[in-house]
Amino acid sequence: HRRCVIHFKYGLELSSLLTGNEDVIASVLFTAVNQLNLGGPPAVQDEIHYFTASRLNLRAGKKAMEMSDYETAYSYLDSGISFLRKKHWQEHYALSLELYSLAAKCALTNGDHTSLKLLIIEVVAKAHFFEDKLEVLYFETCALAYSSRLAESIEKGLDILSKLGIEVQGTNVEARVQETKELLSAHTDDEILNSRQMADPTIIIAVKFLGKLETGMTQIMSKSVPHVTFKIIELSLTHGMSPVSPIGFAYYGSYLAKQGNINEGYRYVKLALSLLDKVGSRENAGEVLSVCTQVRTYVEPLQAALEYHHEGYAAAMASGDNSVAVINMFFLTASSVFAGVNLQRTQGLCDDTIQLCEQRQQSIWMVQAQQVQRTLSKLIGTGEEPKYSLEGRDILATNNSVLRSYHYQTAYVSFIFRSYDDTIENIEKYFALQKTTWGILFLAHAVHAFHTGLISFWVARKSREQRWYQRGNQSKLALKRWAESSQWTFENKWYLLEAEESFCNNDVEAAKTYYEKAITSAKLHKFVHEVALAHELAAYFYLEMGAREQTMEHFMQAHEKYLEWVSWLMNSECVVLCVDVFTHNALDCCIFSKGALGKCDSLLKFVEFMKKLWH
Repeated sequence: HRRCVIHFKYGLELSSLLTGNEDVIASVLFTAVNQLNLGGPPAVQDEIHYFTASRLNLRAGKKAMEMSDYETAYSYLDSGISFLRKKHWQEHYALSLELYSLAAKCALTNGDHTSLKLLIIEVVAKAHFFEDKLEVLYFETCALAYSSRLAESIEKGLDILSKLGIEVQGTNVEARVQETKELLSAHTDDEILNSRQMADPTIIIAVKFLGKLETGMTQIMSKSVPHVTFKIIELSLTHGMSPVSPIGFAYYGSYLAKQGNINEGYRYVKLALSLLDKVGSRENAGEVLSVCTQVRTYVEPLQAALEYHHEGYAAAMASGDNSVAVINMFFLTASSVFAGVNLQRTQGLCDDTIQLCEQRQQSIWMVQAQQVQRTLSKLIGTGEEPKYSLEGRDILATNNSVLRSYHYQTAYVSFIFRSYDDTIENIEKYFALQKTTWGILFLAHAVHAFHTGLISFWVARKSREQRWYQRGNQSKLALKRWAESSQWTFENKWYLLEAEESFCNNDVEAAKTYYEKAITSAKLHKFVHEVALAHELAAYFYLEMGAREQTMEHFMQAHEKYLEWVSWLMNSECVVLCVDVFTHNALDCCIFSKGALGKCDSLLKFVEFMKKLWH
């Protein structure tokens, strides 16, 4: 006990030095508070010092949060709570409310949902006013959203907004979008950027709840997103801009882009980013960057645009928003596959994403990342299957958005390995879940359109069913429109779909032209994996035409570029092409992920092996 008293007294003495240089103050503050906490409540000899210790722990906790050290911050805030006396909610209400509210934020950030729940119960029970409970209730909706309880999170958020007099539900989406357009038409971009700042605390927290609804509804209630977006913009233009306002403009721009107006959507995305610099806070920067970056990939070169997800991740981690940090990491990982980034590097990024999801209990995004991990494993050749938790399996069974992504990933892998039956099975299930697509624009929309288009034309050639041809044509037209906004990212994909359609139509000359255009464009715009894919599909075309020299050339070029994508040594288990002879004129091409290079110790032997098959 004597040692504890000495520590506490030493801490009090040090606390008297908390004046002057800010860096010195921070160093002395942590040292002083650490000494107070080593002493603990039993070392207090004067009642006033309970309040002093709580106040200094609050100050240290806030400083640690500024430094993005939320675990240390929580320990200070928890210690501050331990110094509070029995009647603290009556005698030190403001201090108590702030300690508990900030401790709840740190517990949420640290993934400590048990502590979060206890803190929320205390504040809800003891806070004097409903408005004082809103901050912890917001954290509660966040915790629900981060797990697999999105619907519950949305319902709770809507209920709280209703109690604040704000209704966001509606039935006519088109009318709501038109209202938003008319409202914004009365303001120039400069007027919006120079609007007054929001001052009403109730409206500020209401907009905060609306911002959180955007993320959840986008996943499972996409048709409701425009209603939330309009309300954020309406409140911002009426009451002034808040730190959450950029989120509303980001989602509005993304929604317009999803509806096909890429240029107008891109305009509001840039406005959202400008607003973020002017009135936003680091707390919302990660989400604004994640939404805006996905739209930017439809206008700016893909490889360059993806770098903004690094900024989004850093901003989210700095503010303690684990969910948005994970979203940025997931988008970066999944989009890197489409951008043709080295597969081993992407696999490492995916492993990091899954680890972050596990640490921060981000169940839904973990399942999504595990699906990408499976695809990468198949492409590289290790063939490892993800190990889903019980909660993860439940998400796969009940969340249609996640299930749709699962069937896309499985169909894509089956297509790459030319497994026709598996491709058909999964692509049919994917199309059956088409209505669950998200309401704003993501790069995944273009990725899915491209690959489902290629699959559809492949199936159309084999089945001769008109519906597959129509699906392929729809994908081709979508990629053609996107190529108008970003020639860099989408031109080669559009050309390849044109080539496959021409192949379906037996338009030999057009097919030849478009295959060459697809290869040239993919090379020019640095998509090595799509150079490989275009060569491979061209080889199948020339094989069907009976042009053996061109078939061999395109297969070898595909082999070379696939190796470049995987970047493994020649004796690795990478994807190679092998040709087997069934009859004197009929050839069937098979893809092997393992063992094929075991038949030939080097590329030279592989070439000789291929030549023997031709003869």
